[in-house]
Amino acid sequence: MIDNNPPLLETKQIVKATIFALLLGGVLFVTAVLPAEYGSDPLRTGKLLGFSRLYQPYAPVLIAGAETGGSKSYPVLKLEELGSGPNVPVPKEVYNPAPSKQFQMRQDSVTIRVPAGKGLEYKMNMLKYGAVKYEWVTDKGVLYFDFHGEPTQANPGKDEYFESYTAAYSNNMIGTLLAPFEGRHGWYFKNKTDTEIVVSLRIKGQYMLDSK
Repeated sequence: MIDNNPPLLETKQIVKATIFALLLGGVLFVTAVLPAEYGSDPLRTGKLLGFSRLYQPYAPVLIAGAETGGSKSYPVLKLEELGSGPNVPVPKEVYNPAPSKQFQMRQDSVTIRVPAGKGLEYKMNMLKYGAVKYEWVTDKGVLYFDFHGEPTQANPGKDEYFESYTAAYSNNMIGTLLAPFEGRHGWYFKNKTDTEIVVSLRIKGQYMLDSK
């Protein structure tokens, strides 16, 4: 038989349960979250329980199989330090609504040759909220890259605005992009080695190849 009138918790029980949950959350934050996420261990419980070993401070990224044949470290890149910077105003066109119709779906395979010691860009034209899947890989070695977008502006200012989506050192990348604004979106590749590196790029989605 089903009891349709289960007993209600008394106010004192609710208060006790709430206080217990808050205390438990505070203990877990101090003993586990602080040592593992922030490197802070005021009670030394992180070291005792092993949570401190999970903390990863700002440190070089280690990429195996770099152009030297072994492994090589590269600096971590913070997105807040990239892009066009806080002193460049956001163009009003960024806030324009998305169009009622996107570019037709297409797919392309592209070969990009990045000369030794030089950098170059490869871009797509996309409308706001257009979607693209992409995958690229190098034939050898690691490249610095900045995957970013530049909004279309009626009257561009002296300082060009651009937004970085991903910036790192790598020999491959797979992902998707939902364009946050209309404009040119793509990659800046920088080859810091003394030999040419070839990038094989595959893209599929709602875009037009940039003519520039």
